[in-house]
Amino acid sequence: MRTPLPCAAACFALLLNTATTFAAEPQPLKLDWAENYLTISGDHLPGEEIKIHYLEAYCRAGSTDADWVKHTRMKHKTVRLDDGQDDRFVKLQCEVGDGLVVVHEIRSTHDEVDFRILATNPTDRCSEAHWAQPCIRLEKFTGRNQETYLARSFVFLDGELSLMPTRNWATEARYTPGQVWAPEGVDRNDVNPRPLSDLVPSNGLIGCFSADDSMLFATAFEPYQELFQGVIVCLHADFRLGGLEPGETKSIRGKIYVLPNDVPALLKRYEQDFPEHQ
Repeated sequence: MRTPLPCAAACFALLLNTATTFAAEPQPLKLDWAENYLTISGDHLPGEEIKIHYLEAYCRAGSTDADWVKHTRMKHKTVRLDDGQDDRFVKLQCEVGDGLVVVHEIRSTHDEVDFRILATNPTDRCSEAHWAQPCIRLEKFTGRNQETYLARSFVFLDGELSLMPTRNWATEARYTPGQVWAPEGVDRNDVNPRPLSDLVPSNGLIGCFSADDSMLFATAFEPYQELFQGVIVCLHADFRLGGLEPGETKSIRGKIYVLPNDVPALLKRYEQDFPEHQ
């Protein structure tokens, strides 16, 4: 027969067990923003940090075969609105050159970053902003360079994960290399001037695997203009604005997922967060 632990010893054992449980739980990903870069960091994040050019550009329509600097990219300025005291929250405001105002609220948990974006046109003329680019840099996460990270990256085609380069890889465009996938309903004249795939993605996810294959990264926005594999070890899910009429307001949602390497679990999370795509 076991002798019951004295009360003090039992309480100590309970506290020790509780502390161990809490210590094992992942800490929330940390967020910071400065000089147009959003930084996601955490001890459990492969490579320890992901940097995002947030935002790289607001873009005009008619961009697929147009000069990026002279036509497509619009002037904009981003300022931080929060006080920086909460490392799980960032609030930004962009003022686009044609008067469009876009507010971004960004929050993190231990395995995702949530984006809530509100675009408002306070002017008396239609905004020219049709889409925008968060440029996500993944060299540390993948442990690869520009020449080698492609084989670690994926989109979903015909309902299945497809590693890059996907079939029917396009190679001709105003600017090369890179690859663009556009969903149904987006005018093919209004996307990034990199090679445009003739394949339509099954969903809005684009992502990659970590250097040790233990985790995956993926991102999605709704509505989205395109998915894009770029030229600085980056991946994009570029969100759609579609131009705003005077006085009009539009909402956009986005996610970054940092999950164990479990593709069915990723798809389940995506389906829960973006049920309109099912």
